[in-house]
Amino acid sequence: METQQMHPDRQRPPGRPLYTPDERVRRDATVWTLVQGILAPVQFLVFLVSLGLVLRFLATGDGQTAATVSVVVKTLTLYTIMITGCIWEKVVFGRYLFAPAFYWEDVFSMLVLALHTAYLVALFTGTLDARGLAWLALAAYATYVVNAGQFIYKLRMARLQGPSGTVAVQA
Repeated sequence: METQQMHPDRQRPPGRPLYTPDERVRRDATVWTLVQGILAPVQFLVFLVSLGLVLRFLATGDGQTAATVSVVVKTLTLYTIMITGCIWEKVVFGRYLFAPAFYWEDVFSMLVLALHTAYLVALFTGTLDARGLAWLALAAYATYVVNAGQFIYKLRMARLQGPSGTVAVQA
């Protein structure tokens, strides 16, 4: 049976640290790391509030305007974190998207962006009614949760790796 080779830019070899020593220095030195560190929990808070409002609207029919506004705010927050994340990735890895260390997270981020953007398009064109928009928002939010989990996993892996790239043993 023939094995398929991955493109070298798409995956780091097993055991290779998330960051090279130079990438770690650039990550720690750039203000964009702090920006991402602030925006990520802000976006998650916006998501939680919006999720509650969307679910309330679907369950009761009340709060359509609040739910709609919250999804728009969530989408704008997503755009902000994606743009600043691209800048961070360029500073740390030398490319705006699809750096080997975050390739699959970036691929899935495109789906997250597509669904959030589809919501805005449907809202402004009137393609979907209020309930259809709410269900589309929930689909976008489901992908966001998966993508956030991907990034949290990578953050955890980066914290476990010491400066040398080896995994630190925690007692």
